Amino acid sequence: MAMMTPNIQATDCSNLIPSLTSLFPPRLLHRPLSLPHSRFISKASLHHPSSPSSSSSSPPSLVSRRQLISQTASLSLSLATLLSLPLPVKSEEVLSEWERVYLPIDPGVVLLDIAFVPDDLNHGFLLGTRQTILETKDGGNTWTQRSIPSAEDEDFNYRFNSISFKGKEGWIVGKPAILLYTSDAGESWERIPLSAQLPGDMVYIKATGEKSAEMVTDQGAIYVTSNRGYNWRAAVQETVSATLNRTVSSGISGASYYTGTFNTVNRSPDGRYVAVSSRGNFYLTWEPGQPFWQPHNRAIARRIQNMGWRADGGLWLLVRGGGLFLSKGTGISEDFEEVPVQSRGFGILDVGYRSEEEAWAAGGSGILLRTTNGGKNWTRDKAADNIAANLYSVKFINDKKGFVLGNDGVLLRYLG
Repeated sequence: MAMMTPNIQATDCSNLIPSLTSLFPPRLLHRPLSLPHSRFISKASLHHPSSPSSSSSSPPSLVSRRQLISQTASLSLSLATLLSLPLPVKSEEVLSEWERVYLPIDPGVVLLDIAFVPDDLNHGFLLGTRQTILETKDGGNTWTQRSIPSAEDEDFNYRFNSISFKGKEGWIVGKPAILLYTSDAGESWERIPLSAQLPGDMVYIKATGEKSAEMVTDQGAIYVTSNRGYNWRAAVQETVSATLNRTVSSGISGASYYTGTFNTVNRSPDGRYVAVSSRGNFYLTWEPGQPFWQPHNRAIARRIQNMGWRADGGLWLLVRGGGLFLSKGTGISEDFEEVPVQSRGFGILDVGYRSEEEAWAAGGSGILLRTTNGGKNWTRDKAADNIAANLYSVKFINDKKGFVLGNDGVLLRYLG
């Protein structure tokens, strides 16, 4: 299989999702709603009936009856007043299924990826811009900054894009080109040398087995290794730019040599990829064994924001301006139908599936949406309404552990 064309210039990776912050200006913070304070009426004082000597004009039985009637009426009024007051709201009704986790990082950091060691789900790593690597050993409740000497260079400010674990082996890729590897669940990391002729910037990595991984660049290069990254084999025969230049006359609308980079790329559990072009005017797919990426026209008028895989094997598709579409059936498809969502005009940036039926979508200005029927209907969750941030990524480690990543160091943890 022919290797990648080495003379293709690497494009700036700044057009990936986290650079879209300017498209979604943070909403002004709302004043938190305050529940009305409940007022409780004190119990009515009951007077003892007057003694016969206290009143000579009225018989004792008549006085007692009048006092009893008066006291009963007063007590009834007090009870009626109490019952008419608003009852305190139960705490379960006002709590969201997400909570914010505050991180020891500088403002402005964009969180990009998160992963946990499969054998120890309390131990995980969180990546971001400005050379950010955070570590947790309590399941994500608290995080500390992690120093990796081989990833600290005075001449570069690394942007760590992707992390993946398989057993105790883990991989991290970033920009400028950097590849880190661990064989002891992240206790120590070593830097793996990379070729200067690598086409594009590394945007995704997947640990696939013992000493094995799959790596993708924003120009569509897919490489695989089976010896800890010392050697890499090309899984596709050409970059996306070369594919588009060769197939532009085949009817792909808006395709040209200059749009041969990815805005987003997502991998299915069985190794299939779907990627969105940098301008969002078409998308591409790749399946193991195919020599080239397959370009597809978008069937929607608006430009594509992001695409990914549903838990049932189908595709979801987001368009700019807040639209959400689901493919009909499973597998790779060009037939999509729109699903109504309450995005309020803010863009939706990512979707993460907790199960085949439940999924969460996140986007600009703290938008959080939830479906419990596979995506047919969505409701808004107000967990991030008071957070002035764009939420870029939804990651579920399993059905009980999930996170939402955003700009300005915003991290939400799923409570269930």
